[in-house]
Amino acid sequence: MLLTIIVFILVIGLLIFVHEFGHFITAKKAGLKVEEFGFGFPPRVFGLKKGETIYSLNLLPIGGFVKIYGEEGRPDKEPEQESQRAFYNKPVRTRALILVAGVTMNLILAAFLFSLGYWLGLPSAIDDQAVNPGAKAQIVQVAPNSPAGQAEIKMGDIVKQLAINGEQLTIDRVGQIQEFVSAHGGEEITLVIQRGDEILEKTLVPRVNPPAEEGPLGVALVRTAIVSYPWYRAIPKGIVGTGYLIWAVAAAFGNLFWGLLTTGQLTEEIAGPVGIFVLTGQVVEYGFIYILQFAITLSVILAIINILPFPALDGGRLLFLAIEKIKGSPVNQKIERVTHLVGFAILILLMVVVTWRDVVHFF
Repeated sequence: MLLTIIVFILVIGLLIFVHEFGHFITAKKAGLKVEEFGFGFPPRVFGLKKGETIYSLNLLPIGGFVKIYGEEGRPDKEPEQESQRAFYNKPVRTRALILVAGVTMNLILAAFLFSLGYWLGLPSAIDDQAVNPGAKAQIVQVAPNSPAGQAEIKMGDIVKQLAINGEQLTIDRVGQIQEFVSAHGGEEITLVIQRGDEILEKTLVPRVNPPAEEGPLGVALVRTAIVSYPWYRAIPKGIVGTGYLIWAVAAAFGNLFWGLLTTGQLTEEIAGPVGIFVLTGQVVEYGFIYILQFAITLSVILAIINILPFPALDGGRLLFLAIEKIKGSPVNQKIERVTHLVGFAILILLMVVVTWRDVVHFF
């Protein structure tokens, strides 16, 4: 548990720091006055002022912020020298660059970690018939209430052996599992799985007539092997891998919103802080390289969430800049401020709902 807490804090802290540092350094380079660089949301626990900026640690560790002078609009009275360094006094292009800098930094971090992973060696899907002594049949999805789900088999488990009535089959291909399970539908079989450093035995009965797209066990399988590249090939591989991940995450969000619009319900795929903590505990069991993959995915998810055109998010602020550019003048400050406050309240409410669902689901 302690290791899970440490890894969770380090991963989330890194993603938040990198995101906010993007806003911070871009604002500084543009000559703006940065009043505060905060980790977490107020109330403030600790603050250190260096130069004109306060670097603060805040009580609610669910995000971070960079407070730029003039970001909330023009005050009634201000010194001339201050107005020259205010957010509102900069061109739309400069303000837009500052707003997208956080998202950009998260994607750069993902590409860097991806490249590092490809250099060190990442678990990658390979052809089921490819000759590879280190190949493994790995579980990548477990359907709820399926035989695998009831046996507490988890995503990431590696199937080492299958057994029935003293007969054992050593596994290194997905096809072996499919053939074995098909031949023993309705019979009790034993799966020997590897989870991190543990070897576990799980007993279950494959379904003869399973639900569509779930299969007899209720798992999705892929054949994986550790694949590494020289650094000069790992870098482009990391960039391309990040591009594919951006597309996959964006598509998942599209399906999520479509389901929300058509059914009025959130799907099980969405997780809040509690769900992320539980997933952190699972990847910690499998080792550093899986933690690295988890951080990459979270970094891309954070980037895509922040670029959504919703009030209080970076994308919502970009939307107001786009309106300003089109109409030729800024949106009324009070309207924009109230819109962002309402958007922030909705986001907090959504987080509370998702956190409650996580608690019910996992505990």
